Amino acid sequence: MLFAVKMDVDIPAGLDPDVRADLVAREKAYCQELQKSGVWRHIWRHVGRYANLSVFDVESNDALHDVLWRLPLFPYMRIDVTPLAQHPSDLAAREV
Repeated sequence: MLFAVKMDVDIPAGLDPDVRADLVAREKAYCQELQKSGVWRHIWRHVGRYANLSVFDVESNDALHDVLWRLPLFPYMRIDVTPLAQHPSDLAAREV
């Protein structure tokens, strides 16, 4: 199942710099691990904001929930999830 996930990050300004650096490093490593496994298909930055739009490919709603909850920056995120379905006018879609 494909999901578009919009993530807005809001790390408190007063957070200890070492804690922040550790969170950001762990977030990057987890994101790259998920990309290599094919779960995190795409990630795009929102220009001018600490936010992204990503596409995840997981087996269920529960699987996506688990992936998102494990994000080290999850406590500092606002997340919007949109389930995706193939559009019949998509030229890239193969007929089965």
